[in-house]
Amino acid sequence: MSVMWGAPALAATAEAAPACEGRPSPHRLTVQVSGLRAAVGEVAITLYPDDKRRFLAPKGKLLRIRAPAKTPTTTACFFLPSPGFYAVAVYHDSNGDHDLNRTLTGLPAEGFGFSNDPSTKVGLPSFKAVRFQAGAGESAIRIKLRYL
Repeated sequence: MSVMWGAPALAATAEAAPACEGRPSPHRLTVQVSGLRAAVGEVAITLYPDDKRRFLAPKGKLLRIRAPAKTPTTTACFFLPSPGFYAVAVYHDSNGDHDLNRTLTGLPAEGFGFSNDPSTKVGLPSFKAVRFQAGAGESAIRIKLRYL
């Protein structure tokens, strides 16, 4: 994950960003997801507030966008309530069933990723590992999907 700031990054982001989801505000976050194996299904991009109890919890999300899967990059935009700390979780819902499918052993069968690209070799990352700061105005992060 990288956070891009400054005029060149904002210009590139503004050109590629779709309409933003959420209550309109002067603060926006563009999420660019790469590493999709194929442009099939959709990419579920979920934004979480700065609250570790809500991260990955049922009904814990702030917003979710289900964008059509595009290669090499699927892009989504969120209006943010304010500058501050957030977390993002992403998965490639290749079959469009609105569920992160798992193998018989319980591992993800579809691509997934998180803000800050934390290690996920032994389970889900902590909120602290995925938490990032979005500034005032426009922010952008990049997330590369992993497939097991």
